Amino acid sequence: MSENHLADNVAYFARALRKAGLPVGPGTVLDALAAIEAAGIGGRDDFYWTLHSVFVTRHEHSPIFEQAFHIFFRRRGLLEKMIAAMSPMAPSLAAERQKQEAGALRVNEALQPKVEREQKRTQETEISTELLASSTELLQAKDFAQMTADEIAEARRRIAALMMPQDAVKTRRFIADPRGARIDPRASFRRSLRSGGAAIELARRRRRVRHPPIVALCDISGSMDDYTRIFLHFLHALMEARGRVQVFLFATRLTNVTRQLRARDPDDALARCGAIVKDWAGGTRIADTLHEFNRDWSRRALWGGPIVLLFTDGLERRVDHDLAFEMDRLHRSCRRLVWLNPLLRYGGFEARAAGIRAMLPHVDEFRPIHNLASLADLCSALALRHPTATDPRRFLATAA
Repeated sequence: MSENHLADNVAYFARALRKAGLPVGPGTVLDALAAIEAAGIGGRDDFYWTLHSVFVTRHEHSPIFEQAFHIFFRRRGLLEKMIAAMSPMAPSLAAERQKQEAGALRVNEALQPKVEREQKRTQETEISTELLASSTELLQAKDFAQMTADEIAEARRRIAALMMPQDAVKTRRFIADPRGARIDPRASFRRSLRSGGAAIELARRRRRVRHPPIVALCDISGSMDDYTRIFLHFLHALMEARGRVQVFLFATRLTNVTRQLRARDPDDALARCGAIVKDWAGGTRIADTLHEFNRDWSRRALWGGPIVLLFTDGLERRVDHDLAFEMDRLHRSCRRLVWLNPLLRYGGFEARAAGIRAMLPHVDEFRPIHNLASLADLCSALALRHPTATDPRRFLATAA
């Protein structure tokens, strides 16, 4: 192995996997080299599954390993020329981002040479100095699709800290609690049977406290593509922290992606969503998709008094009375209806579009979503039972 640099390439490949998020250490590299010696280098598939059996220990790590293997060992037919001398340094692959493949962005960043990464950081620092903005401020407003692997990891940590605090509500059901304010008669009588009724030990209970469910309706039309990808990262982290979250995507049709978004790895979750959605970055039919949701999913998704997050810019192709009717029906079926519109990032926003004017009278809150700072404001607002938000109807009065 020392003659043809196989050990060096495996070690560098392991470092790339570790930077991409896989728990790979020096002991794993030694196990991989031992496995290669034991199994031998046959075909490409044999080498792939030999390394896969050592480096991949969890199911959600498999897409990252697959992308890293195909990118790293694609160079100059690396496996076919394993006997020849090979350089342990992989070429820069930053230009080939492959946005639709799960984990490709993190793998490409991890496989970049260290020198190029240092040059890139230097350039970003110079730009930050010219704009007089810190790296934290830049990250607050930077798009997820433009982030490097390190920035994605930092953004994910910040999104995880944005979970809504103390927003649990009391339900109608009771649970046993020795310090509860209410007496549980049935449990008390059952306890008295132990002593034959000679003594009654009072059992107490309290109301069960649960987080209110959240239902998200996200627009994936061409004008909302970049912002929806950011918001899906937030919903993925929210689903891991709370559990009671349902997500629907719509453009010209409605698609339930709740099951796909439950994947542990966020890149894998977004890739699964993109695989089943047929109208991504297409047109917009808000009235038709809301009608489909109210007809087919309302009773199943809107139980328990959920908070509905409607994520769209409101630019409907065909506006008629059906849009206002479906919005009113959705509003009456939930606890709160919050409209998240990226167009509100402009200070001079006015409700000029007919679709926006038809939807505004039927929402409880109207908020912007375009960066991490707006996500933090959303979490703070959802944690309040009676938020002090601006009346959405004021935009109608301003436009008039």
